[in-house]
Amino acid sequence: MSLQKIAAAALVSIAVTLAVLTATTAGLLSVNRTVTSTGAVTAINVGVYSNSACTNQLTSIDWGTVSPGNSASKIIYLKNTGNAEITLSMDTANWNPSNADGPITLTWNRESATLTPNQVTTATITLSISESITGITNYSVDIVITGTEN
Repeated sequence: MSLQKIAAAALVSIAVTLAVLTATTAGLLSVNRTVTSTGAVTAINVGVYSNSACTNQLTSIDWGTVSPGNSASKIIYLKNTGNAEITLSMDTANWNPSNADGPITLTWNRESATLTPNQVTTATITLSISESITGITNYSVDIVITGTEN
């Protein structure tokens, strides 16, 4: 009977050891990657602001640190400062490094929206980082928001 107890104790010991090794190996295999990012904001024929009163002009967005496979969103305020109706569009330029364009994307919810003179609207810009991004830990990009007269 003592031989059975020893065998059972050995099996329990092996199982505990395997569990510890599995947890340790999983910890060693996981990689914590983050991407720190900023974006300069350029406005053409439209005011871009960080507050709803449109008194704080927005010239850059600090996205902070975003992990691969995740996204971050920022709300901005747009104002038609001209005398004619405009149609909104957003583009990006000057990616640094240039290979960040693709694994990192910027989208927004106001593409082709129109604004009448002095009209203010909110927009949400979303930064998304691909889960498979490699070799990029910092980046910068120019966000170009344009109001084209209709």
